[in-house]
Amino acid sequence: MYMQKINVLIWLLCCSLPGLGQSHKLLGKELDLLLQNQSDSLLIPGAVLQVKQQGKIMYSKAVGYASRFDSSGKLASNPEPLTIHHLYDIASLTKVIGTTTSIMLLTDQGKLHPDDPVGKYIPAFNAPDKKEIRIRELLTHTGGLHEWYPLYYRAHTKEETYALVASLPLKYPVGRERHYSDLGFILLGQIIETVSGQSLEQFEKEHIFSPLGMRNTLYRPALYRDRKKIAPSSYGNPYEYRMVHDSSLGFVFKEISPDQWNGWRHYTLRGEVNDGNCWYACEGVNGAAGLFSTVQDLQKLVDLLLEKKPNGLISKKTRDLFLTKDQFNNGLGWMMDTANSFMKNAPEGSFGHTGFTGTSIAVVPSRQLSVILLVNRQQRGLLPSREYYNLNPLRRKIFETILKYLN
Repeated sequence: MYMQKINVLIWLLCCSLPGLGQSHKLLGKELDLLLQNQSDSLLIPGAVLQVKQQGKIMYSKAVGYASRFDSSGKLASNPEPLTIHHLYDIASLTKVIGTTTSIMLLTDQGKLHPDDPVGKYIPAFNAPDKKEIRIRELLTHTGGLHEWYPLYYRAHTKEETYALVASLPLKYPVGRERHYSDLGFILLGQIIETVSGQSLEQFEKEHIFSPLGMRNTLYRPALYRDRKKIAPSSYGNPYEYRMVHDSSLGFVFKEISPDQWNGWRHYTLRGEVNDGNCWYACEGVNGAAGLFSTVQDLQKLVDLLLEKKPNGLISKKTRDLFLTKDQFNNGLGWMMDTANSFMKNAPEGSFGHTGFTGTSIAVVPSRQLSVILLVNRQQRGLLPSREYYNLNPLRRKIFETILKYLN
């Protein structure tokens, strides 16, 4: 209750600042209601939302709780208030915040190019069925790889995982279809390590996060930070367990038995990446998932991509290369399909991404606008449908509301 009063006071103060007119006040009220209703209805534990336009923070607030449910999904007796300083498991935002930005940097430095064949850096991809795959295809999810595979059933270290991914047969024709795949971004992480001579974790920290002042963006924060400052995700990995055991989801792997591995976690994940392939098979670090961050840190990376003038980290030429739509309405790494529900009807040139834990970023360059939403939806547990709560209607409503008020 105390933190909620503080947040209200901060919002009232922001509304009184010069340059923030009546439309911005109305925007704040509508966003407050959207988030508070979701939290009060117990649909989510809480949320952090930040909206920035033309260099000004228009809305920045934490609503609800970081931890509100127990391991069975019931209300906890002592819920933990949420702050804008909490670290979140950003899940697949890792693909764009860490991996894509790293590939952009290496492209800028002339050390690789998106049109390079993957086989140039991973010899196993010189095989006849894979030699046509370029870095571009991995970035755009058109490399023909499996959408998902329980790598931890057959690999237990990063090196074993890299070898396993390279050995798997392709599932789709190269370059002809888009099938969102974590495996492609795991390979991109390997390429970054091969080209840079550094671990993925070290490269991103030294060349991206430290220069941008992103001090709270890191892998495996439970090793380095107070866990109370980290929003928990799920209790174990119940949905991934279902992905392996429930064939109705479409994941069938003849070469493995669902019961041949039983290393599942049976505790609340806090500071440990939720993604099983990252945690069990890649020691908590890979190119598809694993990063934790705060809304303030994520804003710094987004601001970099919105800079109009050339900067010292990534050139405009490279940004334009990566943020140009392809035949599948996506950029390199970033999603650019404005039919997608989390940024429905966004102006052309908009880009963004989502994360399975409940995170999302939407960016509208034509309005110098960004929307960052952090929700740990898994903390509530699986619903009776054995799915997690679907955040897309909330994401869409938030985005529509923002576009309505911020021209």
